[in-house]
Amino acid sequence: MIARKARPLQYALNVHRGVTGGTLWPKLASQKSFLGITQQRFYSAASLRNSSDYVDDLYNSWCQDPASVDTSWQRYFHAIEQDLPTPKIPIASRHLVLGWDPYPETLKTPQASLSSTAFHNEHKVERLIEAYRKHGHKKAKTNPLNLPSKRFEPPEELQPEFYGFNDADLDRSVALGPTILPHLSPASSTQMTIREIIRICESIYCSSIGAEYDHVSTRKEREWIRDRLESGDPYQISLEEKKQILNTLVSTTVFEEFLSAKFPNAKRFSIEGIENQIPALEAIIDSSAENGVQDIVFPCCHRGKLNVLSNIGRKPNELIFSEFSPDSESRHNIPGDVKYHLGINYERKTSTGKKVNLSILPNPSHLESQNTLGQGMARAVQHQKGGDRSSTMVLNSHTDTSFSGQGVIYETLGLSGLKFYETGGTVHLIINNQVGFTTDSESARSSPYASDIAKTINAPVFHVNADDVEASVFVCKLAADYRAQFGKDCWVDMICYRKHGHNEMDQPFFTQPLMYGQIKSKTPHLELYAKRLNQEGVLTIEEVEQMKRRAWNELTESLENSKSPRGIDREYLTSQWESMKSPSEVSQHVLPEKSTAITQGAIDSVARQLGVPANPFEVHNSLKRILKKRQQSLVEGQDIDWATAEALAFGSLCLEGNHVRISGQDVERGTFSQRHAVLHDQKSGAKYIPLNSLDDSQAEFTIGNSSLSEYGVMGFDYGYSCMYPEALVMWEAQFGDFANNAQCIIDQFISSAESKWLLRSGLVLSLPHGFDGQGSEHSSARMERFLQLCSEDGCRFPTDQQIERKYQDANMQVVYMTTPANLFHVLRRQVHREFRKPLILLFSKSLLRNPLVKSTAADFIGETRFQPLIADSATGDLINKPSEIKRIIYCSGQVYFTLSKYRETYGITDTAITRLEELYPFPWQEVNDDLAQYPNVTDVVWCQEEPLNGGPWEFVRQRLETAFDTTDVHKGRRLRYAGRDVTPSVATGFAKEHRAQEAALLREAFQVPCGDP
Repeated sequence: MIARKARPLQYALNVHRGVTGGTLWPKLASQKSFLGITQQRFYSAASLRNSSDYVDDLYNSWCQDPASVDTSWQRYFHAIEQDLPTPKIPIASRHLVLGWDPYPETLKTPQASLSSTAFHNEHKVERLIEAYRKHGHKKAKTNPLNLPSKRFEPPEELQPEFYGFNDADLDRSVALGPTILPHLSPASSTQMTIREIIRICESIYCSSIGAEYDHVSTRKEREWIRDRLESGDPYQISLEEKKQILNTLVSTTVFEEFLSAKFPNAKRFSIEGIENQIPALEAIIDSSAENGVQDIVFPCCHRGKLNVLSNIGRKPNELIFSEFSPDSESRHNIPGDVKYHLGINYERKTSTGKKVNLSILPNPSHLESQNTLGQGMARAVQHQKGGDRSSTMVLNSHTDTSFSGQGVIYETLGLSGLKFYETGGTVHLIINNQVGFTTDSESARSSPYASDIAKTINAPVFHVNADDVEASVFVCKLAADYRAQFGKDCWVDMICYRKHGHNEMDQPFFTQPLMYGQIKSKTPHLELYAKRLNQEGVLTIEEVEQMKRRAWNELTESLENSKSPRGIDREYLTSQWESMKSPSEVSQHVLPEKSTAITQGAIDSVARQLGVPANPFEVHNSLKRILKKRQQSLVEGQDIDWATAEALAFGSLCLEGNHVRISGQDVERGTFSQRHAVLHDQKSGAKYIPLNSLDDSQAEFTIGNSSLSEYGVMGFDYGYSCMYPEALVMWEAQFGDFANNAQCIIDQFISSAESKWLLRSGLVLSLPHGFDGQGSEHSSARMERFLQLCSEDGCRFPTDQQIERKYQDANMQVVYMTTPANLFHVLRRQVHREFRKPLILLFSKSLLRNPLVKSTAADFIGETRFQPLIADSATGDLINKPSEIKRIIYCSGQVYFTLSKYRETYGITDTAITRLEELYPFPWQEVNDDLAQYPNVTDVVWCQEEPLNGGPWEFVRQRLETAFDTTDVHKGRRLRYAGRDVTPSVATGFAKEHRAQEAALLREAFQVPCGDP
């Protein structure tokens, strides 16, 4: 018999709108009997999809071998293929909704001509099996505690009576085939009783594993999962694997017992109750390595973190024990962090000889914040490997209450399918101990499962009873294989318990007496598995005890050695910073400042691509003028504006071989229509990025609009910068105010990660800032918050060496500049260094097109560099000579131009205006040099647009007054304030009020009484 060619049937029936799709389904849907059914009942999308999958299975089987399906289906498919009249009662059309009897009374009579009792039973069994696939997880024995739950009602679809079966029916045999456990038929007989089938379905879907995959978006993925679960022996745990699992459990358990015995009063966030986490993690890592993964980035939750560091990351136990000592000291002269927040890098070798680089990330107590960093880190490694998504992955562990309660989870998941942020799938492991600090799961989430948010991206979830180590290992391998096969996220929800409270000092019986009454009598995982292997004859209990004694002795030796632990230089990253100086070198030596200027040739190379693209690419007419002017300014070397200087910085870095990545909301065009880095053909919609057409050997310029997320995307780009020090990575806010949605990333990572964990970054935060009467939400980037995080003593004037080292010793940099050339140099400075520091770059919206804010080509070449302070350059009739200046106004940012215009308008000649372009590190020496120019000054003012309780005022006052005290002329002087009054809401939204406030601060700055001078 010649097999027909099976045609893929993509069913997309939308009953409500009457839309049909696919090959067979429109034909089937056109039948009168089918239409009658659809009029009788409204079907959910899931029901229709399940039915279409069922029909598709039968159809493809019929195409290969018509005899493989029932004769009624043979006649039906033949009729549809030949466009012949179909049987009056199409079986498929009556087989759509689980729980609805598809067989009319005519089919239940002995005279029924289209079927038989066996045929009816077969189709009922098919529906029963499908119900197990869909609802089995609700009945699965995945909870190691016998706690009452209101999450699910017992699924009636799993009861034989639901399909009309009585007890006698269960002993009837049905044929196994394409829709009835197809993978079991070669391993046994071709028939099974219904009772046997139910038993097998119970063992697959209702034992230690509860599989949720009916919601997965493609049929191919669902079939792949089904085939793995419904194989004859899905676990396939070999004897050697069993011994390895046991050995891992011994190491895990004894490590925890040792810590408890030797450091009984120390917090360690014990792994007890979830010891099987370690073999589960090993299964994910080793399976991924076998699938070709070479680098794994691992944001790890706090529960059992020390055990993970020891047994997964192989952090020396001597070092871990030394960190428990009250006399332990920080390395590299940094404050450091608690031991269970630290990370490690380790090259793991599998049993088959495969090697995988594992980076266990350091974490703050805001645990889920590290997830988005891990994604960015993986993406950076992938970029360095030519965009390969398969060889680098993220393994992410979570806890149940944080995973279901934290918004950053959704923001991070939202990036998983986006072009500029996807990483090829993540394996997620939820350590579900069923309680928060003291919060029950009923109060922690609204959804049935902690993992339910995973369904927003149609990811499969495998719930597993953590007491069953082999089941845990199996689903972890399955999750790793799924990610490798489909490049998508997958979840393992390990349902467990914690032996102690939130930490070992906490008393859980205060709030969870029933839960901890059960936990108190629970058998540890090692004991459970040892007993099981003993019963299987793998090894004896005495052999296990010997293994435990050996492990204890090794830890005892490590404890003794911990009194003088050996150093460890492994960083917490997959990519070593070979091109950068080490933390010890940065802390001990003064590193040379490198030039950021470029050649005229580089300017010309960038200029050639910044004009209007050649035909047939058709840009918007209004944009042609902008592009021509941009190109002309570079060619002529005059009137180079903010956006052009930025493009020149990006392009010149790419020409030098440095990758540039720009990310954030609307960054391609720029929120204020200033950038236009991506051009759009007005006829075809095609995109063109001029900065990627500079030279064949250039590095890639990547720019992409992000989702409307700040927390997730800023964290992603921070992680990217940590893993790619040679690149310029910039995240830009749509408005500076929006950065506060990512305050956790700023507080816990950007400002402090290096001092806690030696986690270094050169990320640029580009934040629009400036008071233009646009209200409280679109005026301030909250500069004062960044300045408050800066690590500098403003009360002591630094030594010469400290001034030389100020960038190396700083935790970040804060700039608010007024010239395109300074923007150019500060961006290039981020790359042209032997160390990295984050840069907070505030820029004025109003200066983007201000005709006074221009630079020349001479400002980018030769010996030019970034200017942290710009002294007053006004000459001639505008102001007096320096010896006759009576007042200095210090300011930062766009207010300079407002002050300058006011001074010129009213002929004020005794006042100099100095711009602080960089606020941190503070330009101590430059300020002293500036003060020395004006020996007869009697009034020094700080002027700002921001209110008194915001902006740089408190920051600069302390430092300027410290600088005053180092001079003879200004010693003891107090800085005067000119700015807006205190306000709770940053800025007014009324233009008239804005103008009145601005006029008042100008008068205050120049000491002009009410009215014009």
